Amino acid sequence: MSQPVAAIFRRLAIEAGREIMKIYESDDFGVEAKADESPVTKADLAADKVIYAGLRAAMPDMQIVTEEMATSHGGARETQFILVDPLDGTKEFVKRGGDFTVNIALIENGAPKRGVVYAPAKGRLFMTTDEGGAIEETGVFDLDSSGPTSPMSVPTPDNSALKVVASASHRDQATEDYIAKYQVAEFKPAGSSLKFCLLAKGEADLYPRLGRTMEWDTAAGHAVLKAAGGEVDVFGKAGQPLAYGKPGDDNPFFIAYAPGVEIV
Repeated sequence: MSQPVAAIFRRLAIEAGREIMKIYESDDFGVEAKADESPVTKADLAADKVIYAGLRAAMPDMQIVTEEMATSHGGARETQFILVDPLDGTKEFVKRGGDFTVNIALIENGAPKRGVVYAPAKGRLFMTTDEGGAIEETGVFDLDSSGPTSPMSVPTPDNSALKVVASASHRDQATEDYIAKYQVAEFKPAGSSLKFCLLAKGEADLYPRLGRTMEWDTAAGHAVLKAAGGEVDVFGKAGQPLAYGKPGDDNPFFIAYAPGVEIV
């Protein structure tokens, strides 16, 4: 592996984003239903092909788990492995909502170590650095050279006026009831793993998820938020971080938050 992990992930996310946007701007998404009734499009598959091939070339010995490759699901996980969601927020993609992302994450010993979250329709790219920090990149997203970047660090929240973000497509009454326990000054609906990145940027303080997610949905955003100083804990178990490599690849409910939020 001649390139640092951050550079590999960044390049592949941008390449996948380009494939996604070709289809996003076309008249035919090729929408089909998976066995679990969730949608999959030509863009999911095209992005997955680009990322998997690139990862396999750059990291030939690394275990790769990707949403669109069922043969990679379940089973034992190695100490280090990669989680990929080539198009997170497919429902938002189909609705042309813009809140969809490319997610690539490196897991070490059950924890998200590196990650990139790229939202091509919004022109936002968030990633961890090889030095352990978190940045947002802006610009034209050239494959070989980075545009302007700004470091991200989670600010101290105001518990009397919290900014809360939750799913745009999967919010239910249980989530609404939980959010109602806090003093909320601002609420933002958002799709995909962008919610983690809004916390990392200080644009939100709290993101509760009381619904089903898979490890590839959360790992990259979790890595970015963690590198920016945020936390992601199992719901109802404060101080127990969301872990990866679980049997079945599905997550428990969780809460992502800025340290200082008084979790209830």
